[in-house]
Amino acid sequence: MGKQPRRVRARRNDGAGLVVAVTGAANGVGRLLTSALATDDHVSQVVAVDDARGDVDGVTWRVIDLTDPALVSRLTGVDVVVHTAVSIDISADPAARAHRNVRGVQTVLTASAAAGVRRVIVVTSAMVYGALPDHPIPLDEDAPLRAEPDGSVLSDLLEIESLCARAPRSHPGTSVTVVRPAAVVGAGVDTVLTRHFEAPRLLVVKGTEPAWQFCHVDDLAAALQFVVTHDDVGGPLTVGSDGYLGQGEVEQLSGKGRIDLPASFVFGTAQRLHRLGVTPAAASELQYVTHPWVVSAKRLRAAGWRPAYDNAAVLRALMDEISGRHALASRRIGRRETATAATIGAAGATVAILGTAVVVRKARRRKRG
Repeated sequence: MGKQPRRVRARRNDGAGLVVAVTGAANGVGRLLTSALATDDHVSQVVAVDDARGDVDGVTWRVIDLTDPALVSRLTGVDVVVHTAVSIDISADPAARAHRNVRGVQTVLTASAAAGVRRVIVVTSAMVYGALPDHPIPLDEDAPLRAEPDGSVLSDLLEIESLCARAPRSHPGTSVTVVRPAAVVGAGVDTVLTRHFEAPRLLVVKGTEPAWQFCHVDDLAAALQFVVTHDDVGGPLTVGSDGYLGQGEVEQLSGKGRIDLPASFVFGTAQRLHRLGVTPAAASELQYVTHPWVVSAKRLRAAGWRPAYDNAAVLRALMDEISGRHALASRRIGRRETATAATIGAAGATVAILGTAVVVRKARRRKRG
């Protein structure tokens, strides 16, 4: 197990406990973390920071755009900042998302240093390791970041990681820890990975062996709370359910069949559709439903943290969450188009995985002809 981390009990100045600021506190994992910290005996005050006030009681709300340099005034007296507002939401406008992601982290790091914050914890994603056929299972936290910047959310994440890596030189008085969760699942989570399970059938690239690992938002919030209150847990840190599921297990648990297609067809078609603006996901993001990127959470486990959910439980929660939703190639469609894709035969098999509303309409015209 090694050295046990020290539980933080004293605030910097008056011994009353930690003052913790959570950015992105109104929604998602930020909201869960804010609520948990509000009842943590080792935290004297929670500062909830977002561009709109949330519904968590018992905390101090400070409403501001997270890219505004005036953020420094909202962080006065804070000991720890947890930045949860990095978005990989597939429905967001890419340019706006990139600006908010990268500029937001720049602003949080600079403002935290200027306000005298001792620790900053930034939530990114294990996607930065890339998804590759030669990846060991599991990946070590110090494994190289092999994702390729491609103008998608991967570029945001890699730039954020670079900013955090440079922070000790830019802001020597503030320590920065990155937390990299596996595929996050939970209420309101909408990513290329969750939409993969909204398709009528699951895409499998011929010759590959996917390895599925998930991270429930409740586990991510609990891990962040653990890191806040244990200052000896250094990064980078990975978070996820133990182990992984094979493709057969995923199909059995999800109740969905599979469609096997050649890699050249899958990635070539996805690239063309994305370039035309028809599908929201870049072709590179299909690597994450094709090749392994399983992480170990070794450092958190050694410190005593454990996930509450296993991968099977998270997948079942995901299937409940997306019930009634339908997507083709990460693009949401209506029930009628889904039914057409499911009954159109061999052409429909392609549609079901890589189709779009445009492709579906063409397939329907072929059927009528």
